[in-house]
Amino acid sequence: MEEVIDYGQVTGLVHSTESFGSVDGPGIRFIVFMQGCKMRCQYCHNPDTWAMKNDKAKKRTASDVLAEALRYRGFWGADGGITVSGGEATLQIDFVTALFTLAKEKGIHTTLDTCALTFQETPEYLAKYDKLMAVTDLVLLDIKEINPAQHKIVTGHSNETILACAKYLSKIGKPVWIRHVLVPGLTDRDDDLKGLGDFVKENLTNVERFEVLPYHTMGEFKWRELGIKYPLEGVKPPTKARVQNAKDLMQTETYTEYLDRVRG
Repeated sequence: MEEVIDYGQVTGLVHSTESFGSVDGPGIRFIVFMQGCKMRCQYCHNPDTWAMKNDKAKKRTASDVLAEALRYRGFWGADGGITVSGGEATLQIDFVTALFTLAKEKGIHTTLDTCALTFQETPEYLAKYDKLMAVTDLVLLDIKEINPAQHKIVTGHSNETILACAKYLSKIGKPVWIRHVLVPGLTDRDDDLKGLGDFVKENLTNVERFEVLPYHTMGEFKWRELGIKYPLEGVKPPTKARVQNAKDLMQTETYTEYLDRVRG
């Protein structure tokens, strides 16, 4: 007999929420930042979400978070909804699944912002992941670097599971926005940018948007507050020319735009 889950009582460690997000999915969004992340990206603007324990983070139920989100539903319009980000949201996959299940019961658009480091192609993990995908409308997939060696320099980890997740999401037809943060001297190497563009074009048929996100220094102060040396001290945001260069090399045409073009 299948276990009956009270999704409203499933708990997660929530770092913070944002009521009027405009860059993490379509429309105006309520954003839930989950606590915990295993990556150590050199340009991370939320290092305070890394540890699985944080004095500022709160253990909350899915029903509690949904109730907070619903207070702002009147501002979302037709396109908005709820985005769960991090940290890395899939470290608390049961909570995200519970929250999204409750949200879908109320007709709310759901978006998962993920680096996909936790992804595994095992029956046990895919059973959980497929339940999450069943109540997820859109995935924002961060691909930090296509070059495996450079990815380890940027994040401290391999990109193997990330690329596997990208292919899996394409296989199941889940709408995806690919996002790449462009950091001068770190993630803006021409060969790697072209390689990332080729990977998307050759392997993924579900990409609705391919974004270049220029590096910014707005999170640098958090590193100082945490007593951690900021590895990109002195690095400035990329110029407009370098951003355009990245777009050109990666051919950041969405799949929908591609289909429109080839079909005339």
